[in-house]
Amino acid sequence: MEQLIITKASGEKAKFSIAKLQLSLRRSGADEVMIREVLRLLEPYLYEGISTKQIYKHAFDILKRMSKTTAARYSLKHGIMQLGPTGFPFEKFIAELLKVQGYATQIGVFMDGRCIRHEIDVIAAKDGKRYMIECKYHNLSGVKSDVKIPMYILSRFKDVEKVRVSEHEYEVRFHQGWVVTNTRFTDDAIRFATCMNLHLIGWDYPDKGGIKDLVNSSDLYPLTCLTTLSQSEKQKLLDMKYVLCKELLHNTTALLKAGVKENHITSVLTEVQGLCGS
Repeated sequence: MEQLIITKASGEKAKFSIAKLQLSLRRSGADEVMIREVLRLLEPYLYEGISTKQIYKHAFDILKRMSKTTAARYSLKHGIMQLGPTGFPFEKFIAELLKVQGYATQIGVFMDGRCIRHEIDVIAAKDGKRYMIECKYHNLSGVKSDVKIPMYILSRFKDVEKVRVSEHEYEVRFHQGWVVTNTRFTDDAIRFATCMNLHLIGWDYPDKGGIKDLVNSSDLYPLTCLTTLSQSEKQKLLDMKYVLCKELLHNTTALLKAGVKENHITSVLTEVQGLCGS
């Protein structure tokens, strides 16, 4: 299996890494016995040039038969990509992740800059400092945020960074600009942001501080990870402004409004409980 050449979402060819798959399964809560079984059942599906998307699908289907909760955790990246088509659910998701880290947050705030009026995706405050956060949501794996994104965000940040308090005096309104994406940044984007003091958060960037790590450390999963809900039921819940699994805990009313059949609600709530805790 280690000699197998696979096709990444970007189109790039690479050697299949059993270690990476084992790590992602382990992070999802699978024990060593389960991991060995997934690899055993997955092997017959593998072929030269297979896409990472197909590998994920087969592994997810196998895992789902073993443990729905583990499969839901394993589907985190895919679940986040189902938060669209609008950016609001992703913005709310990021705001909630930051709250767990001790930030006070606001979503979708309109603010006058020195030159024009802006809508700020998320404003976060902690320890006397405020941050302007722009969220770049993608619904396709392999799409990266290139250097134009932090360049654009920097120009917006500079316009709202300070507020005029008198004719010749300005007061700092934001201490730093952030860019958050659910995929990855190009190397140039990272270099530019580092040089200009913009903070970047991506799927696995920075190390031990990316979205993947923030979710795994907080158990704050989007409802789109749930395996017991259909795509249409998930979309109805998103349309009703629900985004997180924890919002569905004991929330039979919301599930019924989303079209979940009464005799299926117990299964959904059991998975929610297992994924998000009490």
